[in-house]
Order: sequence, then structure tokens, then C-alpha cells
Amino acid sequence: MCGDWHVSLELKVCRMRGLFITGTDTGVGKTYVAALIARQLVAADYRVGVYKPVASGCSQVEGKYVAEDAVQLWQAAGCPGTLEHVCPQRFAAPLAPPLSAQAEGKEVDANRLRDGLEFWKNNCDIVLVEGAGGLMSPISDDDYNADLAIDFGYPLVVVAPNVLGTINATLQTLITASTYDVGLEVCGIVLNGQSPLPDKATCAGNLGELKRRAVPPVLTTVVPEGDFQTTVPWWQLAGRKQ
Repeated sequence: MCGDWHVSLELKVCRMRGLFITGTDTGVGKTYVAALIARQLVAADYRVGVYKPVASGCSQVEGKYVAEDAVQLWQAAGCPGTLEHVCPQRFAAPLAPPLSAQAEGKEVDANRLRDGLEFWKNNCDIVLVEGAGGLMSPISDDDYNADLAIDFGYPLVVVAPNVLGTINATLQTLITASTYDVGLEVCGIVLNGQSPLPDKATCAGNLGELKRRAVPPVLTTVVPEGDFQTTVPWWQLAGRKQ
């Protein structure tokens, strides 16, 4: 998985800050949280890049596949670059990307997943990378999201839905991050309280238990009204290749 391109990519992106947005599962609000982060950074006068290496379940508009997640990220960041720069590989079937590509007689280009980050090197101060699915969701024939996170070297923001069962799913994601390959840095957890809206007891219980049991901090929660409950220093949390 790490051929000659790996060395050159490491040199190219070494000065660009970034965060890798992952989740405990698919459909937990990664895009929504990443968009909130992007808007806060833009409001603080940072040039924000957004990168979703591959997307499936795309709709077709004027003969081209459009990833709605990529559109939301792009708009939240102030429309930097083009949608092609945000999400260079797009497929129609709502399946894991390698299966979605296979349904079209294609395959996900593993090199392109990585070198698509190159555009942002000179066009932003900080890049937000959003994975496809959970940390161990397949993203190409040979890669998981975790492999991209390792190669990019950016700390993880783990998005967890504030629903029954999220304690187990979140702790499993954190264990995976700490043990996969060389291990992944997790800067923290965002507990997403958007729909489906749980009852108050579930909300309070999840927050308290994750604060008590998780080593990485719960950075903030997303309140039902749609914003972060507390201010988070995203710029300071962002990592950079050494």
C-alpha cells in the first residue's frame, strides 16, 4: 500500500495542517461536523481546504456524478478550488467505495486517493479530510480509511452519534485507532446530538460515560439546534507531518 508515492507525498504535505474526520459508523454526521469545523475556521480567517478522497451513493447531474457530502464541505469552506478537487473519485451505488466502483466495472485508484491531497498544499492553511464510513470501512481494494489516516498523518476527530449503543461503538473505534498499524493519534470525540434525537437520559449518560471511559477527550457536543455546544481550538488541534 505504501510505494514510492508515499515518500514524495510525505514531503509535499509536511507543512500543511490537517484533521481527519472519521466516525463510529456510516451516517453518524461526519460531514455535518466537518462542515461546522470548516465554517468556524473560515470565520477565524483561515484558508480551509476540504478533501473527501472518494464517495459512493452519488447522484447524477448533467451527466456527472455529484457527491452531496462534497458539496456541503465545499460550500462550508467558502468554495475553494473545485468540486473535483474536493472529491476526485465518485461512484453511484450506495455501497462501500470499492464495491460501488466494481458495480461500474471500475476500481478505486489507491494512488489518487493520496495524491488528490496535493492540490491543497498551496491552496489552504488547514485541510479537513473526511473518510468514507467508519475507520475500518474499506476505501479501496487494499485500503481502509485507517490506512489513509496513517499516510496523511493527521489526528482523528471521531464523530459519534448521541444514541443508545454509542459508548461501545466509540470505544471500539478508539481501540482500533490505537492498535492499527503504527497507531493513530485521536485529538478527541465529537458527540453528535442531531437526528435521530435520543431522550435526555441517553444524551446525558453517553456524555458522562465517554468522558469517564475514553482516553481522548470529548471535545464538544452538537446540540439539537445544530451547532457546537462549546468552542473548540481546531487550529491548535490540527496536526502536521513531521
